[in-house]
Amino acid sequence: MKKKVALVTGGLSSEAQISYKSAKNVFAAVDKNNYDVYMIDIHPTGWWYENSAGEEVAVDKADFSIMENGQKINFDVALMVIHGTPGEDGKMQGYFDLIGLPYTSCDTSTSALTFNKRFTVAVAGFGGVGVAKSLHLFADSPLSPSEILQQLQLPVFVKPNNGGSSLGISKVNTQEELAPALEKAFKEDTQVLVEEFISGREFTIGVFKSKGATTVLPITEIITENEFFDFEAKYLGKSKEITPAIITEKMQHDLSAAAQKVYAILNCRGVVRIDFIYDEAQAKPFMLEVNTVPGQSDASVIPQQVRSLGWSLTDFYGQIIEDALSK
Repeated sequence: MKKKVALVTGGLSSEAQISYKSAKNVFAAVDKNNYDVYMIDIHPTGWWYENSAGEEVAVDKADFSIMENGQKINFDVALMVIHGTPGEDGKMQGYFDLIGLPYTSCDTSTSALTFNKRFTVAVAGFGGVGVAKSLHLFADSPLSPSEILQQLQLPVFVKPNNGGSSLGISKVNTQEELAPALEKAFKEDTQVLVEEFISGREFTIGVFKSKGATTVLPITEIITENEFFDFEAKYLGKSKEITPAIITEKMQHDLSAAAQKVYAILNCRGVVRIDFIYDEAQAKPFMLEVNTVPGQSDASVIPQQVRSLGWSLTDFYGQIIEDALSK
């Protein structure tokens, strides 16, 4: 009998637009011979399923079930393709834990931790992973640009502390640029991370676990037309992604080992994407952030890396689903 999969998409933040693109690609790739797939949209107006007649049906939050053609459908697993809150910050995972529904992403505590960029680099750094020097700012007790620059050296990155998709990020080269960059980041979040710039090449690496074995996907190098890998570069074609990256054996080893270490330290599950800067002068990778529900649109990095290994996306998502079901 085919397993019933809830493909969970949407979200309550500005990242929902990316989630819908990911969900469309994942829906097309999942093997319909093995799974019945239902698109569930977590939206500011509620939790919805669009039925075969094109009508929006509310999800029963008591047990995450839906009605289809007069029949109640309970899901066997949630396939997480939801970016931002509540799907990437641990809230949905906690709910699924309470009702006993397996899901394909990291668990509640890891999702909540990695959604907070500052906590992520703090834990990774404590575990021996290279990270940039940074400051954690709060909207109700902000620091002035001069106070920040007493502790950090320019240039710096200013970014919303929670969330992904590179929204609200600025690179700051002068003290005058710092105040507007902080204002931009605080529009996206009540917490902001200010991080010293590390010069080097930018890489992103997918890592996933299946049948107890951790696999590091082929490394992608990000070469951007913009000053850094911002929203335009990531989603509007202003960057070039080279998969597999053209790098030395040492860089390959260092980056792969660092990615595996981060995955283990943070107790990750499912597929995650970890971003690094490799400082060639120090011959060392520095972790930037961890994305526990990475983009899965056709142009996204994870599908590129899966195809680079010679795998089909159908097989890949099948492994991810089966691994969640085995839990």
